[in-house]
Amino acid sequence: MLVAAIVIITLALVFYSIGVWAERIQRTLKWWHAAFFAGGLAADTTGTVLMSQIAASRRADGVAAGGLDQLMAITGLAAIILMAIHLVWAVIVLIRDRANEKAVFHRFSIVVWAIWLVPYVLGAAGAMIGGSAS
Repeated sequence: MLVAAIVIITLALVFYSIGVWAERIQRTLKWWHAAFFAGGLAADTTGTVLMSQIAASRRADGVAAGGLDQLMAITGLAAIILMAIHLVWAVIVLIRDRANEKAVFHRFSIVVWAIWLVPYVLGAAGAMIGGSAS
């Protein structure tokens, strides 16, 4: 289950990065960017659920959660919430179809993407040092 969670969360990184950076490069929000935001959100949510199940299984086996696990859980949840807000706001901007809103949306996207990287990097670091359920 761990390998599946890692692959899925890495897919989230790929999807979300493509959507955010393509939007930034093209300088205007398009529907296909929102589709990649949605793919990133879906993959990240799925991967996070799997990671949570792994952590719960470890706790059931008597393995205590460490500080890094708790930090990843908090930042991971915050990132998913921000990604969901980002996706909803992107859809609203696209429906309104105002050129100025679509042209500056990338500023919000970059911020959300950068915040999303925090739990991703924490998870990767935790896996490398072996002290985390990720």
